[in-house]
Amino acid sequence: MDEVTDEPLYRDRVCGIDIGKAGLVATIRVPSEKNQARRAQETRSFGTTRREVLALADWLRCWQVPAVVMEATGDYWKGPFYRLEAEGFECVLADAKQVRHLPGRPKRDPSDSRWLAACFERGAITSCFVAAPEFRIIRLHTRYRRDLTEERTREKQRAEKLLESAAIKLSSVVTDLHGVTGRDIMDHLIAGDRDPKALAQLARARARRKISELEEALDGAEFFTAAHAALLQAMLARIDQANAQIAQLTEVIEHLLAPHEEQLQQAESMPGWGRRAAQDALAETGPDMARFPTGAHLASWAGRTPLDNQSGTRKGKSKSKKGNRYLAGLLGETAIAAGKTQTREGARYRRLARRRGKAKALVALGNTQLKVYHALLSRPGTRYQDLGADYHQRRQDIGRQIAHHIGKLGALGFEVTLCRIPEPSGTASTQAT
Repeated sequence: MDEVTDEPLYRDRVCGIDIGKAGLVATIRVPSEKNQARRAQETRSFGTTRREVLALADWLRCWQVPAVVMEATGDYWKGPFYRLEAEGFECVLADAKQVRHLPGRPKRDPSDSRWLAACFERGAITSCFVAAPEFRIIRLHTRYRRDLTEERTREKQRAEKLLESAAIKLSSVVTDLHGVTGRDIMDHLIAGDRDPKALAQLARARARRKISELEEALDGAEFFTAAHAALLQAMLARIDQANAQIAQLTEVIEHLLAPHEEQLQQAESMPGWGRRAAQDALAETGPDMARFPTGAHLASWAGRTPLDNQSGTRKGKSKSKKGNRYLAGLLGETAIAAGKTQTREGARYRRLARRRGKAKALVALGNTQLKVYHALLSRPGTRYQDLGADYHQRRQDIGRQIAHHIGKLGALGFEVTLCRIPEPSGTASTQAT
């Protein structure tokens, strides 16, 4: 028998916190005063108010505990996390997947806090991404704007269903039901106008080419009663209110992100990205790409990578992992927009959509966009430079030519070794591709 010693601990003095809405349970683990080879621990309960969290901080200082770890439980972790961080402690946020309780162990708050502390002292926990204080405020505004936008979309869908229930097929003719033409027609319907010809004459711009179609779509407006008009008026009022609130939030966001105009311009240079998408992405990730070692790390954090569940020779289902839902929402929009362009990203989407389907192609294109986004923000001053819609075809043709010539030379008895000629110094492109 050989004498062995335990591996050294990652941290000497730690604290694990299990957080609830109104209270938290904290466990500290420190070296034992009686036997240095053993550990001493104590568990206490605190509230989540300012006074209680400060009492927890004093208790940690008494035991000289510099770092705490807590599990990401809803939004309840934010108050204690920010308070302890302001008090000078190193705070680590743990993903629930890393610290899930073991089978056979009681699932209680004290045991959970002890388990967190034990995992933390052995270095078994990787810290989750937590936004900087500046971007926590910006996130509140961009996320609320997206929530309002989604609510406005739902209200617009309710208005369309209301018209359909009254036998008005306006959305089958006009491109945007809530554009200038559609809004004028709905306002006149609310006012009591039911004449299809008079309503069709309200068409503007390109919609005037469809006046005859509008007359047919509005024929049958007699089913649009006063009750329908009252409901539609309430829906349009909520849409107008949401528009006003979104415009106000956009002004505030522009002011908050003014110091980061360069990063916004970099993100906007990508295909399918606009001002709002760049603002939302920057608010979620922050401008410091050093927090993500590579673009693949950023894509994984955002949930734009497939899961790899393998056990032996059996491979599990490769579904996309859960990530930041706000970033996933904007990536879905930008991927759809980029897929319609004649760019390398558009060509990539169409190639994948033919082989794997549109849903998987969108996730894959979102992965590519995040890697480009990471490359751009990692190199200040760069802009997106497209490689062309024929990029994949050119690479395929080059590969075929190389394979053909190697095969011919091999048939002649030559052993071929390939070496790419380096670019002359000073001519390397600084553009992110």
